[in-house]
Amino acid sequence: MITIPLPYRADSAAVFQVLADEPWAVFLDSGGGANCTGVDLLAARPYLTLVTRGAVTEVVDSRGTQWFDDDPLDLLRRYLPRETRPAQAGFLGGAMGYFAYDLGIGGRPAPKDGGLLPNMAVGLYDWALIVDHGQRATRLLIAEHDPASAAQAEELVRLFEEPDGYKAMRDAFRVTAPLQANFTPASYRRAFQRIQDYIAAGDCYQINLAQHFSAPAAGDPWLAYREMRALNPAPFSAYLNYPFGQVLSCSPESFLRVQGEGVETSPIKGTRPRAADAARDGDLLRDLQESVKDRAENLMIVDLLRNDLGRVCRPGTVTVPELFKVESFARVHHLVSRVTGRLAPGREAIDLLRAAFPGGSITGAPKGRAMEIIAELEPAPRSIYCGAIGWLSSNGDMDLNIAIRTAAITQGRLHFWAGGGIVADSRADEEYQECLDKAAAFLQFVDAHQA
Repeated sequence: MITIPLPYRADSAAVFQVLADEPWAVFLDSGGGANCTGVDLLAARPYLTLVTRGAVTEVVDSRGTQWFDDDPLDLLRRYLPRETRPAQAGFLGGAMGYFAYDLGIGGRPAPKDGGLLPNMAVGLYDWALIVDHGQRATRLLIAEHDPASAAQAEELVRLFEEPDGYKAMRDAFRVTAPLQANFTPASYRRAFQRIQDYIAAGDCYQINLAQHFSAPAAGDPWLAYREMRALNPAPFSAYLNYPFGQVLSCSPESFLRVQGEGVETSPIKGTRPRAADAARDGDLLRDLQESVKDRAENLMIVDLLRNDLGRVCRPGTVTVPELFKVESFARVHHLVSRVTGRLAPGREAIDLLRAAFPGGSITGAPKGRAMEIIAELEPAPRSIYCGAIGWLSSNGDMDLNIAIRTAAITQGRLHFWAGGGIVADSRADEEYQECLDKAAAFLQFVDAHQA
């Protein structure tokens, strides 16, 4: 393993610009800003890629292309490099990419083609630029799982030492026709009422109902991400550039973290918009903090995740160290809880992903029935939305977000989504407005870029 210190920059986006146009370039972005203490990962040029469409996974490496109908996570387990004696925590080379909501792992409904993007896109990366904002330090890590990677060291050092010397002609991003939504207020109310009927019949306790927005678009997706990132900075953001499209995520929600045997998930359930007036903003925060309804929604998901983690964790280790904490982001206040545990002997990060995917905060409870109702009522597959983005390391560690506040650009269109949890005492108009509050940054971005 090779580690090379490099100059630290507070804004990793200024460095990632040298990679942004490369196929399979990945920027896992902790949001930047003066108070950021997170860790960013920048990578490109994977030595192996796995792309799942429907039930078939395409695996490409230096030897060529193979196709498999195996379970996608079994394939990832097969190809992920392993450190026999992990030297440290964090990313030490391994997998980066996304798992779409429609992937169908973990005993959930059979995989289907989400249409917009493949259901899984993961690369195995042997090097990464690691920017630690807490330590104000940057290093290039080359894991040497791939024999060819060490030969790139000199080139990569030159590239990252002088990123300002890199210039690219970039076409301003623009939205070329009006935005379309797959729910009208009236059709949303009909779906809402159907959910109320299911709750009253005892089929479920909570359903997360989401809307999909799209519009024709043109121009540079990397410029679009940089502007979205400025509008809505978030601690679990990402930009993924693939040959088949781009993923632009400004997610506030951590899904699964594994460090050693330790496991953590931080579900969000409960939202209020931010207000420019400080007094009004404080009132909204307190309203969320004291809301019996929002606490009940949050507790349902905490119980669901305790059950998910309990499938792979040591008995007695699953605990809830934080319940109903209000966290404030650029556009909204959220109610956040934290569930932790310790992996059982013989269990690893991929087992946890299988047990917990997709995240309960964006399905409802009970999860299996909630997903069936979502498939019935939402007019289109969710694709990347409500899936997960992040990394799995060769040392067994993992860090994934929930892909909310996330857009995709593919086949000349911009797509994004917003949703919220519906329970027995929800009100249709309030839930519809909550979707718009969550989509506020994207809606503002679209308005500003109408051609």
